[in-house]
Amino acid sequence: MFTGIIETTGTLENIDRDGSNIHFSITSTLGDTLKVDQSLAHDGVCLTVVEVNGTRHRVTAIDETLKKSALLDWKIGQKINLERCMKAEGRFDGHIVQGHVDCTGKLDRIDARNGSWGLYFTHPAGDTFLTVPKGSICVNGVSLTVVESSETAFSVEIIPYTWEHTNLGNLKVGGTVNLEFDIIGKYLTILATRKNI
Repeated sequence: MFTGIIETTGTLENIDRDGSNIHFSITSTLGDTLKVDQSLAHDGVCLTVVEVNGTRHRVTAIDETLKKSALLDWKIGQKINLERCMKAEGRFDGHIVQGHVDCTGKLDRIDARNGSWGLYFTHPAGDTFLTVPKGSICVNGVSLTVVESSETAFSVEIIPYTWEHTNLGNLKVGGTVNLEFDIIGKYLTILATRKNI
């Protein structure tokens, strides 16, 4: 489990295709603290570390993960948001994040607000793709608070620290992001649907 509080960004160094799988090699300041079999969120996607070599680690994404995330859009040299799984005694600074991406979204607009930024996203319709104002959303692994919400769109506000210390500041209009919707909202939606509330 994760909280959506990014520890650092890594740099994508290599992409290797192997049948329907893709292996990604990433260097970061976390590299020498990682171990094989560890879960690590990459732009919000939970991937298992399969190799560690100094500051570089390697992960493998299978076809199912590639279909539901923006990993196929990754390019060598880009920055990847990284978060290790939460320790049992850790503080819950963000919200409950599983690292299981629900879908991808598109960045429609960036509004500079003289010290902060408004980001506006669209996403496909889906029964559990629910956002509510003041609720939580995970964008590229970053825990954020929803400002405006509709059935297929939402906006968030970004403070300077998050802009500078995650890859959100590198996003371009029209770009694709990984989205994980709030798990509490998903379960409540499913429960209401099954009970016809």
